[in-house]
Amino acid sequence: MKTKDLMATFSLIAYDPEAEEWGIGVASKYLAVGAMVPWAKAGVGAIATQAWGNPGYGPAGLKLLGEGQKPEAVIKTLTTADPGRQLRQLAVIDAQGKSAVFTGKKCSSWAGSIQGENFSVQGNLLQGEQVTKAIANCFQAAQGRLAERLLKALQAGENAGGDKRGRQAAALLVVKAAAGANGLDDRYLDLRVDDHTRPLTELERLLKLFYQLKAAEKNSPAP
Repeated sequence: MKTKDLMATFSLIAYDPEAEEWGIGVASKYLAVGAMVPWAKAGVGAIATQAWGNPGYGPAGLKLLGEGQKPEAVIKTLTTADPGRQLRQLAVIDAQGKSAVFTGKKCSSWAGSIQGENFSVQGNLLQGEQVTKAIANCFQAAQGRLAERLLKALQAGENAGGDKRGRQAAALLVVKAAAGANGLDDRYLDLRVDDHTRPLTELERLLKLFYQLKAAEKNSPAP
């Protein structure tokens, strides 16, 4: 397998108990990373599947969380059945903010993770451990809404070295019960930058537009 084929990525999954939101922030030198890595369901948890990612981990993992399995058990169930597990990196956080991570032995260096209260940071093919440390430290210190904290943390990771190969795509996903379009689903925020020379800068611009839209909606009648 060629290094260029791997989804070199750093991500952060988190739970905000005050807002009752679950979210994921991800950045990568990989086209449209937001279509692959982040999965979440309000009241259930969030999942990041990356490195030589298995997209089936997302829906299957959320189903297992919904059935009451703990993050460690979800990871064991999914990876045990996967012959390619040593190429995977999988992070899971549950409805209470408990998290676990699996980093396969064949994930490209540097690869690893940091877990804290209500969050987990993970990455592969990074410049070094300082990237995940910077993300974790920034997230813990940051103030504001969950999406804003996720973005600030990703920016800190990029400033600490980020992906060895450079940058291309980024995404934010935040779920909250009945907070989606017209209150009909839980997808409160789903922003993606698929291909850009400065994806996190572009993601920041989109996030500002999102909050402007939300503010305008509060002051406008429904169509």
